[in-house]
Amino acid sequence: MAQLQLDAAQIDRARASARKIAHQVFDGMHRRTTTTVERATVRLLGVDGVDENQVPLPNRLVDHLRAQGLLSLGAAPVLAAAMAKHGLSAQAVAERVAQGTLELARPADLDAARTQARALAQTMCARIAANRAQRDHYLRTLGEGKAPWLYLIVATGNIFEDIKQARAAAEQGADIIAVIRSTGQSLLDYVPFGATTEGFGGTYATQENFKLMRAALDEVGQKIGRYIRLTNYCSGLCMPEIAAMGAMERLDMMLNDSMYGIIFRDINMQRTFVDQFFSRMVNAYAGIIINTGEDNYLTTADAVEAAHTVLASDLINEQFAYISGLEPWQMGLGHAFEINPELENGFLWELAHAQLIRQVFPEASLKYMPPTKFMTGNIFKGQVQDTLFNTVSVLTQQNIHLLGMMTEAIHTPFIQDRFLSVQNAKYVFGTMRDLHAEIQFTPGGQIERRAQQVLQETEDILAEIERTGLPAAIAQGTFADISRTLTGGKGLDGVLDKDADYYNPFPELMLPQGAQGAAA
Repeated sequence: MAQLQLDAAQIDRARASARKIAHQVFDGMHRRTTTTVERATVRLLGVDGVDENQVPLPNRLVDHLRAQGLLSLGAAPVLAAAMAKHGLSAQAVAERVAQGTLELARPADLDAARTQARALAQTMCARIAANRAQRDHYLRTLGEGKAPWLYLIVATGNIFEDIKQARAAAEQGADIIAVIRSTGQSLLDYVPFGATTEGFGGTYATQENFKLMRAALDEVGQKIGRYIRLTNYCSGLCMPEIAAMGAMERLDMMLNDSMYGIIFRDINMQRTFVDQFFSRMVNAYAGIIINTGEDNYLTTADAVEAAHTVLASDLINEQFAYISGLEPWQMGLGHAFEINPELENGFLWELAHAQLIRQVFPEASLKYMPPTKFMTGNIFKGQVQDTLFNTVSVLTQQNIHLLGMMTEAIHTPFIQDRFLSVQNAKYVFGTMRDLHAEIQFTPGGQIERRAQQVLQETEDILAEIERTGLPAAIAQGTFADISRTLTGGKGLDGVLDKDADYYNPFPELMLPQGAQGAAA
């Protein structure tokens, strides 16, 4: 493919700064856990369901452990010890705790409790590994669409209506179905239970909804002879729990950013940094591709002036992902086509930005987002903007292509709007399939100079963040022109220090060898 002349040493320096930034954060946060990490852990050990007041049992169990002063030991050994002592399943322990008929205590033999917890965790790891093998089997036998994969959203609020729309979208040509999450769910400190039919602007992320949609997409995939990937939102105050549920129900992609919740949902920074490590670890083990949220920066900041913050954030997200065990192909690093269409030569700059990110991350499954900020409701102009977006995507060999909608800014798109978007993208991708191999960028031309400028600005800002630290950079509004502080936002009360005897079996089972000690 056509290549821009970029300074490889400059990319290396920027990546080295990002690595130091990510490790600075990890070194400060890995000695802490959160209530939702522990809830995710007990879910993975077999706790599910709700009490008579519809309060999730993982919440009831973890709240009990915290009230008893036990949570800093880790939920896993305390739960495992209670199971062994009383001859109960994890679910039965949680139910009795919720009923008030069982009070948990510090294990008399912590080593034995850890061994028991590890055995329970191995059972779940085997289930998740089997899901990953099942996905691989489908990819081998059914195959998949050609990249850029067409990523299409459903968002009715009713999982059963979502399923109808998802089936139709897959038959029309979509490769990935993303179920938009109900408005505000990221700020709920619990996960709703069961199949849901009354979401707002989207459908609640629940394990049952995951299961229902996965089954529907498997069925339609068999019908059309192509594996259809399923995406949901692993973010917010319950990030690790949703990762656990997605792993158990064989989701394929998760929106899972290291900073999005901090910046756009005002979730506490410490809470998010701890939660993103655990959730990404689960995603890595499950073979899930994460999607990061850099495209959102360009909805609040100017896409030309802030282009370097997108690349800088991608590099930081990459390094956080490595710490959690993700491989490059699992990194759906984000960027977007969001330059003001009135800007002269704006298409050249869009092409420069997309090609720059493609070359900096040659093995990543890049996620490219469509124009939204400057969509006006003029559907004819909107269709042209989406066509230009589609052109950049195929020219720069993006991987995950979120379809643009000509009715963006008017309403939640109808099925017919999505059909037209699919047809637009398929036409552009087909007619330009190999154009990237037939063209070259002019050495020293405007596109190359623009990419080099953004790379230089990225190196500079990462060097500055390395000096000040990521929390200070976020506090200064470096990303998206939004400022957040280390102790501000929602969820700080759910962060706690680990006891010297803290234990969680999943890092040692899920992380690659060599990364386990640092995460203990």
